[in-house]
Amino acid sequence: VWQHRTWGTPPDPDYPWALFIYGENGTLKASTMRADFMPLDKGAKPIHFDCVYERDQYPEDLTEKDIELNAAPATRRHMLDFLAAVDKRGRPVADIEEGHISTASCILANIAMDLARPLVYDPGKRVVVDDPDATKRLRREYRQPWRHPSQA
Repeated sequence: VWQHRTWGTPPDPDYPWALFIYGENGTLKASTMRADFMPLDKGAKPIHFDCVYERDQYPEDLTEKDIELNAAPATRRHMLDFLAAVDKRGRPVADIEEGHISTASCILANIAMDLARPLVYDPGKRVVVDDPDATKRLRREYRQPWRHPSQA
């Protein structure tokens, strides 16, 4: 079960909820509000990005209920990229298969934690090997009148 909690003092107070990627060329710190790349090469300049707001182009953002202004531009770009991928019959940058792999990994980790045992997952068959109890937990019962495609 994913818990979104603070477990201690953030390593960088400017990035309390963020990701840090430590690479061979430098470190990237990123949040939904900004990003900083600090190169390891002392002669190279750091790169800073601020959140892009599009209030002038999309004034409706300011009146839309519960909108996250910092996420709206990225959401629009994902939508445009998706539509372009459909048009060109290609894959979008936020590919559904990649999303499935990430989501399935989290679901399997939660099931393993709940059952207090390791799991072996067969992605081809979409089952937990030799573990019907864990496999049963991979999907919920649908509300009526809806049925899972495998039961239709």
